[in-house]
Amino acid sequence: MSKESKKMIANNKKAFFDYFIEEKYEAGISLHGTEVKSLRMGKCSIKESFIRIENGEVYAYNMHISPYEKGNIFNKDPLRVKKLLLHRYEINKIIGQMQQKGYTLVPLNVYLKGSLVKVEIGLARGKKLYDKRQDIAKKDQRREAEKDFKIKNMF
Repeated sequence: MSKESKKMIANNKKAFFDYFIEEKYEAGISLHGTEVKSLRMGKCSIKESFIRIENGEVYAYNMHISPYEKGNIFNKDPLRVKKLLLHRYEINKIIGQMQQKGYTLVPLNVYLKGSLVKVEIGLARGKKLYDKRQDIAKKDQRREAEKDFKIKNMF
């Protein structure tokens, strides 16, 4: 398996609907052994999770990693706070940008990069209701166009 192969574990589609993603960062994640095994089986949810910076360190909250079936006493709390690993200059850059009004950090997806578990986090700005309506309208237009295209190609 090459070092650059990526295997998606969890995706946060809701983040793209609720936020404008300004920048993306790749972060490592500090995990215990049974959590890694559970992730390799694809048992992870980041729908309700969020990221905070505390004392110059980045933490992911509400990231649910299901307990590993054969892990018994070694399993950790599925919702425990997980530390994300970023370079100091990246953290400083994010802190500077988050001090602007309306910015937040959201996890976008979790994936395996080679043998390492990575989290893609996004610096995001919240969408207003009318922005969401525009996105829904664009999606409907694209769906209609695909439907028309499909019908035309059938005959």
